[in-house]
Amino acid sequence: MTSSELETPPLDTARLLAERGDLDAAARILGELAADPDGPDRAQAAVGLAVVLEQSGDVEGARAAARTALATGHPEYAAQAACHLAQGFEREGREEQARGAWQAVLGVGTAAYVPLAHLALARLATRAEHLEEAEKEFRAAMETGAHGGEERIGAHAAAELAELMMEHAEPGAAAEVLLDALEFAPGDEVPGLRVQLGIAHLELACAEFAESVEGGADAGTSALAIELLARTLPLRGRAEDAGRVWSYGLEHEDETLAAEVRLRYHRDA
Repeated sequence: MTSSELETPPLDTARLLAERGDLDAAARILGELAADPDGPDRAQAAVGLAVVLEQSGDVEGARAAARTALATGHPEYAAQAACHLAQGFEREGREEQARGAWQAVLGVGTAAYVPLAHLALARLATRAEHLEEAEKEFRAAMETGAHGGEERIGAHAAAELAELMMEHAEPGAAAEVLLDALEFAPGDEVPGLRVQLGIAHLELACAEFAESVEGGADAGTSALAIELLARTLPLRGRAEDAGRVWSYGLEHEDETLAAEVRLRYHRDA
């Protein structure tokens, strides 16, 4: 071993060994550092040990190391450890344990990790169909992301919340969320958010067209609303609904309205 290698800090030595594929040697060094309750590198070493042990296939050992790091309360490495635990539990489908680990991330309170934890909790709540909780967590991810330097995570949270709202027939609320997100989203996230906003507006338009028809408008206005609704619905993948709308107009008992709809239906033929 050269003199320069002897002078290399143990953490760096362990990292180099891990990069070379000598996971056992790296784990020995990291394990010694993590076992020292007074060591200045304990938290970082424990996180590194968790990663190395997981790569070696020792999942339970990795979790024990991550819990050691979490117990230190270190603002960076405890948060990393909680994320490591949470992601591992999610991969195994252990959602209650994952939820607890993500909540531990929030407990550490490190700003860089809080939006990620809120977003993960929102996704877990969505899968469990706890929609109020999901909305709360998505909004928290947006808020903490926008104000904590994690704007991309905030934008992703907005996109997922808007999608959830549209799935539950709330396009107006979805549009508001997307407009808020456009105020802080990174530039490369903006086009996708604008597409979603356009979709929300299409859904709103469909609702307004349907309301106009149901509201008893005059024949000309109703025929226009029927045409616009029938031509917009296929853009949302609802061709069958569009066919029913055309049929409603073409077979309407009001002959004037039916004639107006026939003209609009056949004008592109």
